[in-house]
Amino acid sequence: MPTAIISTSTTLFPPPSHATSSSSPTLKSPTLSFFPRTLTPKTHIFLHRNTKFHVRSAMAIEKETPESERPDTFLREFDDPSSSSNSGSSVRARFEKMIRAAQDKVCEAIEAADGGGKFKEDVWSRSGGGGGISRVLQDGGVWEKAGVNVSVVYGMMPPEAYRAAKGENSASKPGPIPFFAAGISSVLHPKNPFAPTLHFNYRYFETDAPKDAPGVPRQWWFGGGTDLTPAYLFEEDVKHFHTVQKSACDKFDPSFYPRFKKWCDDYFCIKHRGERRGLGGIFFDDLNDYDQEMLLSFATECANSVVSAYIPIIERRKDMPFTDQHKAWQQLRRGRYVEFNLVYDRGTTFGLKTGGRIESILVSLPLTARWEYDHQPEEGSEEWKLLDACINPKEWI
Repeated sequence: MPTAIISTSTTLFPPPSHATSSSSPTLKSPTLSFFPRTLTPKTHIFLHRNTKFHVRSAMAIEKETPESERPDTFLREFDDPSSSSNSGSSVRARFEKMIRAAQDKVCEAIEAADGGGKFKEDVWSRSGGGGGISRVLQDGGVWEKAGVNVSVVYGMMPPEAYRAAKGENSASKPGPIPFFAAGISSVLHPKNPFAPTLHFNYRYFETDAPKDAPGVPRQWWFGGGTDLTPAYLFEEDVKHFHTVQKSACDKFDPSFYPRFKKWCDDYFCIKHRGERRGLGGIFFDDLNDYDQEMLLSFATECANSVVSAYIPIIERRKDMPFTDQHKAWQQLRRGRYVEFNLVYDRGTTFGLKTGGRIESILVSLPLTARWEYDHQPEEGSEEWKLLDACINPKEWI
């Protein structure tokens, strides 16, 4: 009878989200649910060779260390532009500089529009390399919850997390994979039901595995997008938002906007309900079939366009009077947001499977939400118009 010895440096992870049936959308593995998340030292598990339960090796969850101040860079010394005259132009260094500047720009605009709320900042590092800055504004004048996070992380991820990051259901079984990931991620939930939620995320990813590593070649790619999730449909707002996204795309390739707009509609789909989370925008992932310099510039342009795409809409809607009925509908749409993020979102899945900082991963969730049994908006109502647009994506411009 074979013996599996698992120490505190081993963690058990559920399968990637795509491995579950769409008719039963859950991230929990029924064959592993009885195991604790981590096992105590010297724990021995005895498994019969014919048992249906399997223990899969995975990497340790690396705990974050709180820091008292922001460092100039989270890059390791060999990636730090200040440590070598040859590394200042590295994609890693320039991407980190871009996302940290974008974080400052967005947070400044959010605080100005809020009129009183201030972001709480947490700085953290990881002993294996990297760290991040998490900023959250909660219960402000305009925003129920606004999170703007950046991270620059080195680590080792288990095969399940690699397939979740790539959206693959590969038959190959690579070993633990060294990776580098940097990104900015934000979700902004306003209080007023007529003011839309915004999500944006831009990231750069590298696998450092040797070229001959089984099942995984050395790779890099960009991903991200910006999308709008209103509770009520104002066509002028949605058209403005999509116009800004198209303008950012057209500076690089006229095929980008229609391609990434459709990708966004397809990705942010709550499959078990047959509806989209919101009214779209742009989304792309695993993008490496263009020049790396061009894609870095494209991601920078997209991140820099967030404020001009979103803040004018907030200024129009943040002080509109609303009723309890309007607020209740917003809370139901918040529930849809939660469903998508916890069941389908690849970023959430990847973060949980690589032992990321839980508060940063789940900051995307709204402060409040609602689930009401078999709620059906009256046909022709303003609520119905929003739901219809989520079920049947439109071309807004």
